[in-house]
Amino acid sequence: MKAFLIIGDGMADRPLKELNGKTPLEAAEKPFLNTLAKNGICGMIDPISPGFPPGSDVATLALLGYDALKVYTGRGALEAVGSGIEILPSDVAFRCNFATVDENMVVIDRRAGRIATSDAAKLAEAIQKALYGEEFGADVLFQNTVEHRAILRLRGPNLSTMVSNSDPAHVGRRVEKIKPLDNTVQAARTAEIANRLMEFFHKILKNHEVNREREKKGLPPANIILFRSAGKLPDITPLPLKYGVRAAVICALPLIRGVCKLAGMKPIPVEGATGSYTTDVMAKAKAAVKISESYDFILVHIKATDLASHDGKIDKKIEIIEKIDSLAGYIFENTSRDETYIAVTADHTTSTVTREHEGDPVPLVLCGPYVRTDDVTQFDERACAKGGLGRIRGKDLMPTIMNLLGKVKKYGA
Repeated sequence: MKAFLIIGDGMADRPLKELNGKTPLEAAEKPFLNTLAKNGICGMIDPISPGFPPGSDVATLALLGYDALKVYTGRGALEAVGSGIEILPSDVAFRCNFATVDENMVVIDRRAGRIATSDAAKLAEAIQKALYGEEFGADVLFQNTVEHRAILRLRGPNLSTMVSNSDPAHVGRRVEKIKPLDNTVQAARTAEIANRLMEFFHKILKNHEVNREREKKGLPPANIILFRSAGKLPDITPLPLKYGVRAAVICALPLIRGVCKLAGMKPIPVEGATGSYTTDVMAKAKAAVKISESYDFILVHIKATDLASHDGKIDKKIEIIEKIDSLAGYIFENTSRDETYIAVTADHTTSTVTREHEGDPVPLVLCGPYVRTDDVTQFDERACAKGGLGRIRGKDLMPTIMNLLGKVKKYGA
């Protein structure tokens, strides 16, 4: 038996007046997802708990069966691991953004116009070179990942994750000073180091030739690095040890890849998988089917639905949902229906109106042999709310799938 879990990042949404009261999922043409609903069992998932808006890292931990409220230790380390950066238990890592500020340090664009990865790489290289010979009280590594995203790793004694963000979270606000969140010497020391680094990076970036060229082209310069989500490695039991499964993940996003690597899943590289609007969804589908001969559980993650939500692009979100439908259809048609389970869900709701993660539940369909089917025939937020699975927590999904695979041991005599 095999199981596929397809996660459309931020795929769930709220009813939109632009769609006559429908959600993007309801408005999209999705024959294969509807086929799964007709032949499977549906329900709704609260990734953490009702009304609790989760980050993608927290939500993915939950969907993989972990109690995120207990094991989550910050985003930075997870994203670092997913980017191939070595993280030791004592290291502190920040998730960073290349961003744009004016002369008063007011944030104009939190993502520097979604700067191209190639430009960000040149800027990151300049920062890392400038760090040589400088003394900040810790060993410092700075590395870009995808587009505006980057990682800052601090290594040394007396470091803490208990520090605030410099990212104000909204445009039109000044970059914030990083502050200790408790009264420890470690937190004060980490905040001091981070603030010095932020100023140092700003001096390097504001006059860099990449940014001068961007300004000539009318593009926002990436002249500041925003620090957020300081984190350490979480203590979790990998899925292979927990369930005895061979598990893999197909995902271009470092954050999700990091969560999955720590969960004992093998990252599978796919040419054309970009983590953006240009990602080759069908290449992911074909790769998932191909590797199913070697793995029991395969997670396929699509980021672009979340990007469209954050950008407020309703039509783009519908387009990506329809691509996810094609992905699900390819897996459905190219695997044995007697030996394959396919689950499709979102990690959280992202509203194209607020452009933020919301605490609304997300739809789930689970299709495969011996599943107790229900009367649901459409895959969307309202239809799945009537499904046989009811409303479950994110951490309940993995035991549900593993039970069908025969991987959950009996509890008790």
